[in-house]
Amino acid sequence: MTTNIDTPGTGAGPVLDIDRLKVTFATDAGDVYAVKDVSLEVNPGEVVAIVGESGSGKTVTAKTILGLLPETATSQGAVLINGNNVISVSEAKLREIRGRDVAMVFQEPSTALNPVYTVGWQIAEGIRAHAGSGGGKVSAKDAKVRAIEALRKVGIPDPETRVNYYPHQFSGGQKQRVVIAAALALNPGLIVADEPTTALDVTVQAEILELLRDLRDNYGTSIVLITHNMGVVADLADRVVVMYQGDVVEEAPARALFAQPKEDYTKKLLAAVPHLGRNSASAGMVERAHQGGKVLVEAKNLTIEYPGRLGSPAFKAVDGVSFTVSEGEVFGLVGESGSGKTTIGRAIAGLNRTTGGSLKVLGYEMLNYKERTFKPLRKEIGFVFQDPAASFNPQLTIGDCVAEPLIIHANPSAAEARKRVGELLESVQLPASYADRFPHELSGGQRQRASLARALILNPKLLIADEPTSALDVSVQAVVLELFKEIQQEFGFAALFISHDLAVVDMLSHWVGVLYKGKMVEQGLGNQVMGNPQHDYTRKLIASLPVPDPDEQARRREAFRAVLHS
Repeated sequence: MTTNIDTPGTGAGPVLDIDRLKVTFATDAGDVYAVKDVSLEVNPGEVVAIVGESGSGKTVTAKTILGLLPETATSQGAVLINGNNVISVSEAKLREIRGRDVAMVFQEPSTALNPVYTVGWQIAEGIRAHAGSGGGKVSAKDAKVRAIEALRKVGIPDPETRVNYYPHQFSGGQKQRVVIAAALALNPGLIVADEPTTALDVTVQAEILELLRDLRDNYGTSIVLITHNMGVVADLADRVVVMYQGDVVEEAPARALFAQPKEDYTKKLLAAVPHLGRNSASAGMVERAHQGGKVLVEAKNLTIEYPGRLGSPAFKAVDGVSFTVSEGEVFGLVGESGSGKTTIGRAIAGLNRTTGGSLKVLGYEMLNYKERTFKPLRKEIGFVFQDPAASFNPQLTIGDCVAEPLIIHANPSAAEARKRVGELLESVQLPASYADRFPHELSGGQRQRASLARALILNPKLLIADEPTSALDVSVQAVVLELFKEIQQEFGFAALFISHDLAVVDMLSHWVGVLYKGKMVEQGLGNQVMGNPQHDYTRKLIASLPVPDPDEQARRREAFRAVLHS
């Protein structure tokens, strides 16, 4: 079945009809409304994106569609799928609906897949379970054949062999394809995709979006897309529903919403999206700034190799890379997963060993370094991790977490440490009183700001930021990026900014290096690398980056296909 994407679902009733949905959660402080009064429809072959920042109710709405809310939740209203109200049907009927009529693609495929079973077994499990509930039976052999077909449908190479692989044997993008294959195994009319591309590289993200588009066009599958990435919305959605604090504040066709948003919140959301070439840190530069300053990091033919195990050969994560980072400079390092960018960042901080070439950090040679002699330099290096929730000790207050480097290296009095923590928290736009809170009491954006305060508490000469905004909402990301820019100018530290989001790197970085399979394939001024890329891989990266404009994104999608097949 092929559906006209301009008028999806013409002549048919809605696949999903949500009418005045209300969801509350019981807490010790009383009932909390997560969804207040939401109504929306999804037609056959239509992609409807639900967007909004954390706490807007979009994921709660998505989970209600499959009856996946916890016991503390109470739902009112109607969620109709093929005439069945998901809220009021029995558990047995709900199990029939899941997988057969509606399926879900979760945000993190690594947690959605069971590591001890092959992917083929996990896909076949759903096929056999639903065949049994329908009164018939499917043999293990037939279920495996159907699992192979599902893997082939989502573009997994050599599915006959890979059906017997375990999840850890697939890359991140392939695991997401496996999760989509499991969702498609029973040919449901509706797929709910909750942030399906958030943690993926831009090139892999583009491939997953292409896959979802093919499902819509070739099989008539309807999709509810939950995301905070407005570029993804522009690339895929037919219609957009904007949520804020549990309410729908605006609903419109994608082109109309991006061209003329009506509500202030929607305008704010779109304005917060980083756009390649807009607000570039290197705008107007014709030569490298800070090149006359002191060089803080110097890599010459840097090699980092991991030894093989159980007879497998050694893996060369970084292969002959050369670059420099000078005082006051922000060096953006981009590339997809496995390119070696995080390995380089960790090596600079002394968290990874180098195996060849030269890497000088603050004048210290890292090849065969000794922890005893390198330790005094650690106070000059700050590190902002990708996931602040995982990098903070949950048993310590935010104040204790932020003060920890200061206590280790400077041994201040309690009063001095508290004063310094309060100053840093306020400099990253958090109240000093947040020092008494625990990490779980802060939002994702607040935790990342506290993480930035911890990295700056010793006034480092060099800051390493490893994907610090990849998991944040677009509005929160905009605040953190602007804050990073202001603080870098105020404190004057050099920074290695690691990311796979080229628009973010362009906004912050004066000089950009592009890594591919451990090699530095291109580097230069940000505006030159982004505006006139010289290497095919850089062109592919830029072409695969979705932008928040449906018409421009359609042109970029064609360019990406051309680059992909060239």
